[in-house]
Formats: sequence, C-alpha cells, structure tokens
Amino acid sequence: MANNKISLEYKNEIAYIGFGYNSTKSMTALDLETMLELQEIVEELHTKQSGLKGAIFFTHKENCFLAGADISLIASMKSESEAADGSERGQTMFNRIEDLTIPTIACVDGVCLGGGLELSLSCKVILASNSPKTSLGLPEVKLGIIPGFGGTYRLPKKIGLPNALDMILTGKTLRADKAKRIGLVEEVYPRENLIAMAPNFFNRRPKSKSIQESMKELATENFVTRKIIFQKVRESVLKKTNGFYQAPLKILDVMDSGMMKGRTSYLASEAQAFGELAISEQSKNLQHIYFMSEAVKKYTGPKSTKPLPVLARGAALGAGTMGGGIAWLMADAGMQPIMKDLTTEALNLGLKQSSANFQGALKRKKITPDEFERKQRSITAQLDYSGFKKIDLVIEAVVENMKVKKSVFAETEKYVHRDTLLTSNTSSLSVQEMSEALEFPDRFAGLHFFNPVHLMPLVEIIVHDKIAPETIEALHKWVLRVKKTPVIVKDGPGFLVNRILMPYLNEAGFLLEEGVSLKDLDQAALDFGMPMGPGRLLDEVGIDVGLKVAKILHEGLGERAASSKLSAQMVEKGLFGKKTSKGFYLYDEKGKPTGANPEVEELLPKEKKKMSESELQMRMFLPMINEAAAILQDGIVQTAGDVDLGLIFGIGFPPFRGGLLRYADSEGLDKIHNALKNFAESVNKDRYTPSSYLSELVETKTTFYEKTTK
Repeated sequence: MANNKISLEYKNEIAYIGFGYNSTKSMTALDLETMLELQEIVEELHTKQSGLKGAIFFTHKENCFLAGADISLIASMKSESEAADGSERGQTMFNRIEDLTIPTIACVDGVCLGGGLELSLSCKVILASNSPKTSLGLPEVKLGIIPGFGGTYRLPKKIGLPNALDMILTGKTLRADKAKRIGLVEEVYPRENLIAMAPNFFNRRPKSKSIQESMKELATENFVTRKIIFQKVRESVLKKTNGFYQAPLKILDVMDSGMMKGRTSYLASEAQAFGELAISEQSKNLQHIYFMSEAVKKYTGPKSTKPLPVLARGAALGAGTMGGGIAWLMADAGMQPIMKDLTTEALNLGLKQSSANFQGALKRKKITPDEFERKQRSITAQLDYSGFKKIDLVIEAVVENMKVKKSVFAETEKYVHRDTLLTSNTSSLSVQEMSEALEFPDRFAGLHFFNPVHLMPLVEIIVHDKIAPETIEALHKWVLRVKKTPVIVKDGPGFLVNRILMPYLNEAGFLLEEGVSLKDLDQAALDFGMPMGPGRLLDEVGIDVGLKVAKILHEGLGERAASSKLSAQMVEKGLFGKKTSKGFYLYDEKGKPTGANPEVEELLPKEKKKMSESELQMRMFLPMINEAAAILQDGIVQTAGDVDLGLIFGIGFPPFRGGLLRYADSEGLDKIHNALKNFAESVNKDRYTPSSYLSELVETKTTFYEKTTK
C-alpha cells in the first residue's frame, strides 16, 4: 500500500498494526483512506491467522491512539441512506476484527475516542498507558449523533449497562486508571512497556468475576431491572436537556429496544439511527460548533518577527472569587502563581475559592489527593509585590473602576520585568484608556474571563491600537494551554459578549415593567433553550454589577442601550442577587433559589400582562441579533462564527441552535428585519430600529455567514 497511514509488520508470528504511520498530523482520525487501508489489513489477517499467535493494534503517534472518525466525513453526508451506509461499512469492518479467531489486543496510548474506542472494543483485550494524555470515550452525543461503529452494542457488554449509559449519554472521557476500575481496560502500563507487555495476554484466561460483579451483571440482565434503569435514565436525560436534544433520546431508544437482539439486528438499528441523526439540522449545528471551536485554535492575527514571551509564572492581582478562580487556573496549569491583594480577608476568600475548585476536581476524580495538595500549595498569597520580578503574566481582577485599575497597573509595572504581560479582567471598561497608564502599553491587553472561571470556557482577548503582535499571539497560545476558548476582540463598550447580552437583559427589565410576570419571562427563555432565564442570570451576575455595565454601555452606545429603572431600584433596596441571597429570587444558605422575591414584586405593576411565548422570545432575542449586526459593522470581531462561539461559550446560548447568527440565518433575515421594524413602531424606536448592517444584508439577500466567511 503506497503512502500508507497504517503500518503492518509481522514479528515472531505476531501482527503489529500501527496507526498514524506516515502522518504529519498530531491527531490520527479514521478518514476514508485510513478506513480502506484498515479494511485491507483486516482481510489479510483473516487469511493469515492460522499462522499467527495474535494481533496488536498500537499507535506511532505520541498522545493519540485514534481520535475517532473524521468529522469532515460525517459533515459531508447529504442523506440518511448515505450516513447509514457509512455506519454499516464501519460496523462490518469492526465485526471482522471481532470475528478473528486469534487474540487481538488494542494498546491504547493517548486519545482514544469515538471510532477509536469502538475499534478497541472489537478487540478481545484493551491495554492502556498510564500517560495523563490517555483518555477513552464515546463523545458522539456532543455532535448530535449516536456512536455508529458498534459502540452502543459492545460497550455495555464490556462494562455493564449503567456505566455504558453514563459514558455514551454524556460523552465523558475516562483516564486509564478509571477505565481499569470499571473494566473497560484490562491493565495499565507505562507507555514504554505497553506494547512489550501485550503478548502476555495472548494466552491469558478471562479474569473470573467476583460474586459482587456477577450479581450486578445478573441484575442488569434481568428484564425488569433493565426497564427500570432505562426509565430512570430517560427521566434524568429529559430533566437535564429539557428534551431539546434528539441524540440522547435516540440512543436510549436503540439501546433499550435492542438489548435482546443479536448483533446483526442490533447494528442495523444503530446504523439507521446514525443515518437519521447525522443529517439532522441539530447535528449539523453541533458539528458547526465543533468546526468553529477547532478553527479558533489556529492563530490568525498579526504575526511578529520577535520571539513570543514565555509565560511560565503567573500572578493574580486582586483575590476574592474572581481572583481566586484565576489563581486556581494558573496553579492547575503549573504556573505556581502569586495572588496579591490589600487585605488578608480578601486573600483568604481567594484561597477558599481555589481550594473549592480543586476539591471539586478531586471529588470527580480528575486529580489525585497528592495533586490537590501540590497545586493548592503552589499558590502564594501575599500583600506586597515581592517575587513579581519572576512573573511572566499578570492578570488583574480588582474593582471595576477605571481610576483604580489605572493606578494598580502604573504601580505594578514598576515591579515586573520588561517582557511581563500585563492584562485586565475587566468586563466593560475601555482597554484602550487603561493602556494609557502604562509606560509600555505594547505588552498590555484585556483578558476577560467569565464567572465562574473553572466552569466557563470562554476568554475574550481584548486588543487596542498600541498592542504588540507577539502579546496577542502569546495570550492566544496561553488561553489554549489552560484549556479555554479564545476569541480576539477589539476594544469597545462591553466588548463582544456583554454588549450582546445587555439588550437581552435590558428588554427583560422593560417587559417586567410592562407587567409581564417574572415566571412567564424566565420560562420563555428556558423554552427557547437558554440555561436560565434573565432574572436568574442577573442574580448570578449581580444586579449591582449589571447596573454598572448597563451604564457604561448606555454612555457608549446611546439610547438603544438604555435600561429600565428596575435594576437601580433593586440596588437601592440592597437586592444584589445571589451574593446577598436576595435578587429577583430568594436563595437559601447553599445558594439554591427558593422562589420569587416578594420585594421585587412590590416594584412591579400589580396588573399582570399576558403575552405569547413567541412574542416574549422575539422581544428578548431580536435586539441581540440587531446588536450583533452592529458589532460586525464596527469590526469588534470579524466573523459571524466569532459572535456565535462567544455567546455559546460565554452565556450558554443554546448549542443545538448553532449560535445566535446561525439561528438568525436559518430563521430568515427578512423575517427578523420585518419583526424589528414592527417592534420599532409598536414598542420603542431606539431599541428596535434595524441596524444598517442588517438592512444591507436583507437588501442584498445575504446571510451573516455568507457575508463574513472568507
């Protein structure tokens, strides 16, 4: 086979099949060429197996066994029958691996996902390396599809129904040690010994199950028990997804109805389900998000001839909840950070936050107790600037006040070395103006994290006109290093996410003042797919914080960004949201909402106004689309994809819709334009008049994505 991507070698009557051969890519995927090569190799093994002791599948790539099927291949499928046929071809090949009479062993080192794990499951034994990069999982549900190469058939047989459902329905990945604990892999070895140890398993008899394991297996095989399991899991899925996502429910249907079927019949159902899901609008939207997420990892900004600064050590200026979250992020990345504040109380709050984040990871078994101790202790909490000469990246998280921030940066610059990058976690203040306080503004940028830092994936990198290209590129690289999603944004009121979020929150305030009930308002947002309604979201952000940002945006954008009087009235009454246990809702000691706050009701009209859910949704979401158009016109970001990625990862805009502007394109911009004009006449001219950018798109019959895709 010329230019083969898979190596095949026979040594001592053992076949060694190696993935990632002759490949320059860091990740090995099951693309069409690789699948065809593998098919040839498997057929050759069938003809030669009488003279073989066994076959070992391994990888030539460090940190990647097989990353699964090529997503581009799935995205190119145009019909159900084409997608189902692709699934059947993969199933047939993995059946051929499973049907080999010789021992077959998958030696997994690095990423083993989707089709990679399905191939491993078709082998008789799976061994894994103890590398921290080794991870096993079936993440297809995140793309709105079902594992299509036999994963839903073989995984329950390997690890039992409850564990298999947990993996398949969440798309979670397991480290090697956890995979061994649940029986997914037979043994874990150091990477350098992995392939050498494999032949020892050729003649090993299956390990006898303990009485406890046997009883558990018998219980799962019981018809009544299975029905109970599926019923409970279905209820859980509906509760978590509100029924918005098709793939988890389809997966449950296939697995539930197929438990008593033979392999051929079961796999036919799996392939049919794969075909239905793969070409659905929802799956195409989720695939779209995947491609956007991959694209943003490639730096496309201005290039520098200078070497990039090395960001080895970090510091958080300002502790508290946000500073503690940033210190946690740096500590988790091995940066041994300093956390500086003015009081020990603030430092203790920051340390409490970082510790809580690490404890959560420990509880989920993402880190070991030793790692928890080492990482938490790597944070140095202090009241002065000692040690700042060794710091490479400073992230400021002090009070949202321009004068204070300028003063802090002017002072900090005296204590760091020339190549130290100074950044601000500001959510709304001008980065351009802030840079004026510095002697060397070229090394300064905004680095806006979303709260809570350990959960929210987005980071806005905010640039200004004096920033050096190497500063932008180094920050982009660092954001990826700490496993966050970077979006590069130009300076402007509210930057990207907050600028688009504010019309949504403002309009919610106006609707409440018109007499719409809080319950109806939040329910309309939830039924659209938002993770929480505007009332709950404002409580999480902080009513006082929202009010500050609203004022900044009103000053910067004019009357279209005017907000209702409600937030100011609530702040006057000390109703700041979740942090004071009183906002739109009341909260218990654990921060859980216990019901609507009657004090807010007193500020609202007694006579309630009924409005259809679709009208409520249009009132809240159309101004967001209009503001996103204005953002593209102002050049704050360059593409519709930047807007959509920012809102999905920044505020949880429903992923199944593909993003705000993809949703707008699919609904029809002429329809949205007309609705905005109608609301401009009937509700408010300033807030609803269509932007000139949107009007131009409608006139030229162009979509947001057509306009901004290069």
